[in-house]
Amino acid sequence: MEDQIKKGVSRRQFLGTAAIGLAGATLLSSFSAGKLLTADAELKLGFIGMGQQSMFLLNGFLQIPGVKVVAGCDVYGVKRKRFEKRVNAFYQKSGQKVEVKTYEKFEDLLSRPDINVVVIAVPDHSHARIAIAACKAGKDIYLEKPMTFTIKEGQELRSMVRKTNRILGLGSQQRSDPNFQHAVKLVQSGALGKMEKVNAYVGAPPKPYDLPEEKLPSDLNWDLWLGSLPMPIHYNAQLDPPITIEPEKNEQFWGGWRWYTEMGGGFTTDWGAHMFDIAQWGLGMDRNGPVEISPIGDGTEFMQFKYANGVVMTSEPFDAGKTKGVKFIGKDGWIEVSRGTFKASNDKFLPPAKSKDDTGPYETKIPHQVNFIEAVRMRKDPAVPVEIGHSSCTVCNLGNIACQLKRTIKWNPATETFIDDKDGAATKMMHYEYRKGWKLL
Repeated sequence: MEDQIKKGVSRRQFLGTAAIGLAGATLLSSFSAGKLLTADAELKLGFIGMGQQSMFLLNGFLQIPGVKVVAGCDVYGVKRKRFEKRVNAFYQKSGQKVEVKTYEKFEDLLSRPDINVVVIAVPDHSHARIAIAACKAGKDIYLEKPMTFTIKEGQELRSMVRKTNRILGLGSQQRSDPNFQHAVKLVQSGALGKMEKVNAYVGAPPKPYDLPEEKLPSDLNWDLWLGSLPMPIHYNAQLDPPITIEPEKNEQFWGGWRWYTEMGGGFTTDWGAHMFDIAQWGLGMDRNGPVEISPIGDGTEFMQFKYANGVVMTSEPFDAGKTKGVKFIGKDGWIEVSRGTFKASNDKFLPPAKSKDDTGPYETKIPHQVNFIEAVRMRKDPAVPVEIGHSSCTVCNLGNIACQLKRTIKWNPATETFIDDKDGAATKMMHYEYRKGWKLL
């Protein structure tokens, strides 16, 4: 697991340090932004969660015409100050007068009638609870992946989005990446022949929390951070990475909550929400899923997912570097796709050459965010609607459930129920009992 965590840190190094203005207008011009430029109404955005990923998203949303960022929320005081500083700096530099306010409690932000859209980038265990509250408050939502912490939460959020007629888009930005789109087109068109196997490498499942207790920062509301989690969890700086304003020093690593069973889904959900998502898309299994899931060690070296049509997806590395990506293997050829790379058994499968702006971290590429804003304006589903976000997240959760139970489980994706779960152990793991005083609906 330690090697996996180190690879997670290298991902931070790849992304680099966030800075206002990395996503330029050139990206907009190539992604049908004209509709936004002619839109009448101005959309006002509020951010809930102001950590490292939120700062990347902020860089993108600030660049979109007709969008104003007016509010933010975080349980960590210093991150509220950083948010205010960055947003104010952007608008001052562009000569715009925008009043920006920040809050400790997300309910205060949601109570503002002038806010149309919220961007939610908090730890996974709070995704569903806050997103459902946003639906009830009449806000459209851009929600970071994975969509929810549990399968039950995903079911309830999916229902609430449709019940309240909200637009919800997921941060699965690889769906807006031309390389991944090309890969899926090849698979679905039959260019590779009958699909035989898929290797979608994401990394290791979570492990029990084992970090030592550290002194809690005075401006971090730990009770609100924990939210609905029922077990006592002590603070460690790895969970909510510290920053400073003067001098400015941003997060040096990703929030470590994601690596631990009590708070996250490990690499299974962190990268599975990207790579399993692409694999399912390519296999035509959106809004669907596997029927049999085997954990590491139950006769398999890697986590394995079997679909009703016989195709098997494994979380198995496809190269010596253990690249996080997807390898589609068909009767007539194979392709490997990851962020920034594309390999194939035959050059005819390679994507067409194109000129593109590769400056800035992957997370700051904004066509995916533009697609969401267009969806909000046009009242239509974005590239990754709630049903797809839920089905992709469910695959991740099923993998972790199988690993925790240490046995193969069987799943009915149509009814979203387990088959032959005689002791009810798998079904019980579809959700957990919230801490007293906290509720989902």
